Amino acid sequence: MEPIKDHSGPAIVTLDGVTKRFPGIVANDRIDLEIRAGEVHVLLGENGAGKSTLIGMLSGLQQPDEGRILVDGREMPIRSPSHALSLGIGTVFQHNMLVPTLTVAENLALGGRWWQRPKIAELAARVADISRPLGIEINLAARVSELSLGEQQQVEIVRALLRESRLLILDEATSMLTPQGIAELGALMRRLVERGLAVVFITHKLGEAADFGDRVSVLKLGRKVGEIPPEHLRTRDRAELIDEIVAMMFGRQAGDDAVSVPLRAANDDGLLEVRNLSVTPTADAQGLDAVSLSVGSGEILGIAGIDGNGQKQLAEALAGQRPATGGSVMLAGQPLDDLDVGGRRRQGLRYLTDDRLGEGTVGAFPVSVNYFLKQIGEPPLWRSGIERSGEIVARAQDLTRLYDVRTPAVSTPVGRLSGGNIQKVLIARELADGARAVIFNKPTYGLDLANTLATRQRIRDIAGQGLAVLLISTDLEELLSMCHRIAVISQGRLVGIVPNGAGAGERVGRLMIGLAA
Repeated sequence: MEPIKDHSGPAIVTLDGVTKRFPGIVANDRIDLEIRAGEVHVLLGENGAGKSTLIGMLSGLQQPDEGRILVDGREMPIRSPSHALSLGIGTVFQHNMLVPTLTVAENLALGGRWWQRPKIAELAARVADISRPLGIEINLAARVSELSLGEQQQVEIVRALLRESRLLILDEATSMLTPQGIAELGALMRRLVERGLAVVFITHKLGEAADFGDRVSVLKLGRKVGEIPPEHLRTRDRAELIDEIVAMMFGRQAGDDAVSVPLRAANDDGLLEVRNLSVTPTADAQGLDAVSLSVGSGEILGIAGIDGNGQKQLAEALAGQRPATGGSVMLAGQPLDDLDVGGRRRQGLRYLTDDRLGEGTVGAFPVSVNYFLKQIGEPPLWRSGIERSGEIVARAQDLTRLYDVRTPAVSTPVGRLSGGNIQKVLIARELADGARAVIFNKPTYGLDLANTLATRQRIRDIAGQGLAVLLISTDLEELLSMCHRIAVISQGRLVGIVPNGAGAGERVGRLMIGLAA
């Protein structure tokens, strides 16, 4: 690896013991961080590690609950996005903030004095002064909708520099770029720091961290668990750096809870069999490419991966909510491919969505009806299309007691319950009446600790009863604490399956970022 030239300057922004809490979660826990002029400071971490919250505080969207933010060595709370811009902090978010129907010039002029017409000639001169040394070309007359994603990103960077940003935050800036676009962005970041700017580069790709970073900080579960400074980066080759970062991100830390795999041995009977399942991608959703897996009775098979790589599409295709274009799904030897959602449910295949309120329940409907949403019109709760309200209420009260749903009454609209109790309603609905295989999609997302632990134990319990469980989660610690095996999905493909045990976290982590396990 080519040695990194040291352009490090003074700290522009310093985080001193910064903590940010949300209901039920500590998103950032006593974070210490220095962002220096002349450095590309890479910020790494899994989904939920706290990167977005940190960006929110640096860009003025959120305020810390504890700790200090210092700008140029002076304590300076960043009160708002406009205040962040006035301090020289610019942010380019993962999803661009440009108006597609406007031209580049019109987008760059947004936010200017509303009572003055933009001075296009003056704007063009300033854009040329900024873009020429950086080796990029900006067509001010082009409509944004006609630009490539890489070109739109360049416009956003130039817009930040027009506002005299000294610190540029790039949030998952390569997530939708081609390999050529990624290389061009890396070269652009290098030119920016050579001019004395600071760049915070958020990514989940370790190769990019090793290739582009001057300093690397790793977040895990809201805490900063390690940092690689420039002098250390210069003494390691790319492979060594990646191994070191993987150990920080996925290796178990002192004090972490021990892996708690279900004690009951899983069977390899292939209760749920998936063979070459394929789904056509759309403009809004990842497809699936010949996914094959098998889940035995009593087994919890985890699905790991960066969010958005086809996990939801896999769950919905298995449940019958999304059409498959190839492959087969079998439950206990019976093919399910010709069955709709209701038919698969009657065979014992159940699915708990990650969208509790938007998809899983109808918020205005009572708890009682939400228990039986997928059985509307079916006996014995409906007879000849007529609802048997007494039977529904009686069954609902039984489920409420059995699954400890905390609700004033079964007639209470489900949308008034807490997230943990809504999740209990979903679990009760899917586990009742003949469940044999259950798909959980991020079952503890957004829950507080007590409900998270209760949900995890419920999943272990149903596996202990002999059901097959497919557990989709972006929380690697959750998968390591619960699963017998962990499969990794990337860009709609299953790239490997790792047996749980010593070293499993690191092996799964390597597969998640495109490396051999």
